[in-house]
Amino acid sequence: MAKESMKAREIKRAKIVAKYSSKRKALKEAGDYQGLQKLPRNASPVRLHNRCKLTGRPKGYIRHFGISRVTFREMANKGLIPGITKASW
Repeated sequence: MAKESMKAREIKRAKIVAKYSSKRKALKEAGDYQGLQKLPRNASPVRLHNRCKLTGRPKGYIRHFGISRVTFREMANKGLIPGITKASW
């Protein structure tokens, strides 16, 4: 389980990226790199990091489901993810 402050920080960054996305796009099209540097650092989408929606785990993230591999396996074994079954041969 990740610290709540880390989860909150990622949510805050995502909001800032969304807020400045149109302004960043306009500045990039105009080629105004001085203006881009004056924006907050967290306005850059590069600073976002994918985290598990349930546990906040930063590594082993599965994009299609939005959760980590550990959580995915637990949920799949319990039958909580539709269409996912454990392979056996």
